[in-house]
Amino acid sequence: MEPSTPFSAAAQGNGGPQLDPRLRPTPDYGTLGPGSDAAGSAPGSSPAANQRQAVRVGSIVAALLGASVALVVGTIGRTRPAEPTSSKIFSDAENKPVQAGDPRQIDRLGPQEQAAALLQLAVMRKAGATEQISYRVDRWQGKLRWDSQMASLTQAALNSDDMRVRESGIEVELAAYGLAKNSSSVDYLLRTAESGNHAQKIWALWALGLMANRGVQADQVFEVLTAHLKDSDEDARRWTVEGLGLAGSDQAVGVLLQTMHDDPSALVRERAACALAESGMFTPRQRMSAVPQLLNYTDDPSLDAQTHGWAFHALNDITRQHLPNDSAAWRNWYEARGNQ
Repeated sequence: MEPSTPFSAAAQGNGGPQLDPRLRPTPDYGTLGPGSDAAGSAPGSSPAANQRQAVRVGSIVAALLGASVALVVGTIGRTRPAEPTSSKIFSDAENKPVQAGDPRQIDRLGPQEQAAALLQLAVMRKAGATEQISYRVDRWQGKLRWDSQMASLTQAALNSDDMRVRESGIEVELAAYGLAKNSSSVDYLLRTAESGNHAQKIWALWALGLMANRGVQADQVFEVLTAHLKDSDEDARRWTVEGLGLAGSDQAVGVLLQTMHDDPSALVRERAACALAESGMFTPRQRMSAVPQLLNYTDDPSLDAQTHGWAFHALNDITRQHLPNDSAAWRNWYEARGNQ
């Protein structure tokens, strides 16, 4: 029998719950300009990067259609019931659609179906959905399971351009991970982030960002994540960048800008630019604060052409201006707007 939460209650002797091997960070999310994400492949992008983008876009489409992703992680050799389709999640016995503003209909569903239904309604911008998630999420703690459908729905939520929907995605993801928003969970994640198990480590780096965004030991999490930017492992640095983007603090903006400039990995530099520009949990004000440095990066002779391009893409995404990849043009625009 599978546990109802991502953690097994069986392990008590190691100072914390046993991490389920199925757990992993939410897949790539966010975009960085028209050339490097959903709209196509950026010049010079690796096949692996292009594949990640295709998987990300396909997952979101599947989530919005209410379909289950045809991927079962860590369940080779055993079967499990198919996840309910959208028609089952969003209807009662009379096949009437569930409305986000009607708690009576939501109450007829179990916790897992409540979370899935409301999160999809939130992604669809249905009135009252995010409020219902906020009202119910604490009661879902320990009653949700992390599965392919939940992964797709939280991924879709994190891609929303509505910050309330992104926050709802974070709340549901933490509940599905079985992580209460308290210091005990953070302490467990901090220990896991030092694990020799690579999969557990990168998941913990991601989950720490989720916790920091919800205001749980945010300063301590920021310090730990910043320290992991010095890891020799590219993958660890990449997921540290994702965690910092999720944390969404003013401090993280400067750190991500520095990472975009200095990290030896093109993947890590790109993800830092993406966190600043489109993904992550930064406000418009915070993203605009990165513009002066991004302007400097567009013609910094110490940076390669690829990073110059990411700086231009980030400027485009942050400002919604459609200017050519020309440093002078961008500087003229910025000066004309009065450096606001």
